Amino acid sequence: MIRPLLLASCLTFAAPALAQTPAAPVTAPAAPAAATPAAGPTGDAARGKELAYTCQGCHGVTGYKNAYPNYHVPKIGGQSPQYLINALTEYQKGARRHPTMQAQAASFSAQDIADIAAYISSLK
Repeated sequence: MIRPLLLASCLTFAAPALAQTPAAPVTAPAAPAAATPAAGPTGDAARGKELAYTCQGCHGVTGYKNAYPNYHVPKIGGQSPQYLINALTEYQKGARRHPTMQAQAASFSAQDIADIAAYISSLK
């Protein structure tokens, strides 16, 4: 328990020191930086059509025969561009494993992937 006399003497002693200390300016806390995903390149569907030539045989794009009739491959025509970009990038980085897809994706630049995604997503 603090005795009233001791408390009063502490406050009297501290008060002049506090009065002489200049007050720090009050500033609003900094707003956290908004986390925005890095925007990738814009895809060019015409260029993507040229690059996607080898994709068409396996993925069942209309007008082409599937090179592996007994092997299940997803039909990717009309898929969302972001899904296609993510999938190709994951194959490229080894996060998705399929020897043929990894070999294909390894040769693509980010622009190539965006172009392929733009073309394939435009198909119905």
